[in-house]
Amino acid sequence: MATERTTLTVPGPDGPRDVSVSSPNRVLWPELGITKQELAEYVVAVADPFLRANGHRPVSLERFPEGVDGESFFSKNPPKGAPDFVRDVMCTYNSGRRHPQVVLDSAAAIVWAVQMNTIVFHPWASLAADTDNPVELRIDLDPQPGTDFADAAAVAPALRDVLREAGLEAWLKTSGNRGIHVFCPIEPTHEFLDVRHAVIAAGRELARRMPDRVTMDWWKEERGQRIFIDFNQANRDRTMAGAYSPRALPSATVATPITWDELEAGVDPAAFTVRTVPQRLADLGDPWADLQAAPGRIDTLLGWWQRDLDAGLGELPFPPEFPKMPGEPPRVQPSRARSTD
Repeated sequence: MATERTTLTVPGPDGPRDVSVSSPNRVLWPELGITKQELAEYVVAVADPFLRANGHRPVSLERFPEGVDGESFFSKNPPKGAPDFVRDVMCTYNSGRRHPQVVLDSAAAIVWAVQMNTIVFHPWASLAADTDNPVELRIDLDPQPGTDFADAAAVAPALRDVLREAGLEAWLKTSGNRGIHVFCPIEPTHEFLDVRHAVIAAGRELARRMPDRVTMDWWKEERGQRIFIDFNQANRDRTMAGAYSPRALPSATVATPITWDELEAGVDPAAFTVRTVPQRLADLGDPWADLQAAPGRIDTLLGWWQRDLDAGLGELPFPPEFPKMPGEPPRVQPSRARSTD
């Protein structure tokens, strides 16, 4: 029996393009009954701001063939048979490996990704034109057990002050879950490790000012009920859900750019979903429309990093899948290290 298909006519820079969507009635979010067809229509509706935030850069596709309740996997290489309007770029990874990664440059390419059962889009912080040097400094405010979005929201303005002292302007988006992502546009003058060090410097400064509410401790047993500054999200090939990307959560929430005024007013991240964000854009526009208009530099933060090095604060742990890095402390859980001693 032939697979059911629909065709979406998608606007683009070279004129409309027809993109086929198979199994359009497959339910991706069972609690809400949101189908693959509805997701495809969603990405068309948000294509312009989505591409401003996530386009023209390497992106990892988190694919869910059976919907959000089923198994998932990450797809980086363009699969065989990808259409010619889906391009790729060669990327170098921390291991030294190199392979091509998907780049989404058009609304049709986003719909194709949905056709491939993508739900969550994970863009790199660098562009395809220069994959080694990020154009964004990204800070993940990650609530730990006993804290929630409101706690992250209370910390974010203080982080904004820290970043402004370093000459950077901060922009916000919800994570689509409990956290907040803070982005600063930067000139692509430094590679990922330098940007990671800049994030560490900003996080350490914030933790000094708010020690009871903010932590830089990598090991979960040491974080307590505080907001964790996840500095390792700044590494090469470590990504977070992109702006306007759905999340694979039962409520079909979306990682959504917001304004500082909205944060202060007590915005509810659960209100931003696949079904509500298109109307939000129609009513309010894209809060990130001008994000890349005036990129800053990380020189001041790197000066703080060096200041902290001189004061005896060294490198912090890297994720377990990374090769051992220069100056990195032992990758041993503190309680386990104490028991060994």
